[in-house]
Amino acid sequence: MSSVRALAHLVQYLLNRLAFAGFLVAALALLFATGMAALGQWSWISLSVLYDGQPLENAGMWAQIGLTCVAIGLCFFLPSSRRIMQLENSHRAFAIGMDDVARAYAVVHAADRAETFQLSSEFDAVRERLAYLRDHPDLSILEPALLEVAAQMSHISRELAQVYSDEKISRARSFLKERQQEIALFNDRLDQAKGITTDLKHWLHEVELEESVAVAQLDRLRAEMQEILPELGMESRIGANQTALDNTVVEIQPKAAE
Repeated sequence: MSSVRALAHLVQYLLNRLAFAGFLVAALALLFATGMAALGQWSWISLSVLYDGQPLENAGMWAQIGLTCVAIGLCFFLPSSRRIMQLENSHRAFAIGMDDVARAYAVVHAADRAETFQLSSEFDAVRERLAYLRDHPDLSILEPALLEVAAQMSHISRELAQVYSDEKISRARSFLKERQQEIALFNDRLDQAKGITTDLKHWLHEVELEESVAVAQLDRLRAEMQEILPELGMESRIGANQTALDNTVVEIQPKAAE
């Protein structure tokens, strides 16, 4: 029986689509033919009609115009008839689907998080949520029992909606965004400080290198002077601190010429 019923619904669905397509094509064809006839490009339908024994003039033209209006009117009527049939079918074969319940609950929970509902008592709160769901344009075709279940679920989770309300979430996001900007600024300053430290280390290394070169040159100069002074008949006395200012040079008798 279930397969036969499914086949009957499929045949009905296909015939409805075929009838709608046929009416639409006929309406467009009549509208085009009537328009061309009104512009004088085509001729009107020829029809002989007698009334009280007298022939009616232009009976074909008025019949064609009437058929065109009827066809266009049916095209506007068929979508509403289709919606009524869908509502009747859904009412006859009603079953609460979890997808529909989840969709309705998502809508009413989002409204609850936006602090749309203000009533506190359980009965009034559920009724307020149910009225909101009934007036929602995307949920108008759902059954009242399904909307009632979604409203009750939203009332049960109202504390969760208050904790995670849109205002609190927006404030938390703003706070986290500010913290993130502060961290980014701190990282920029830290990178700048690292760059300055690296430059100072490089500068200190260069200064120490130049100082060591200068000390080596000074030591070499002292060694050369110690070698030269005895030859010149002079004696140098270097203190313990070689860099002190009280180092003296004493003149001695020059060596006799050989």
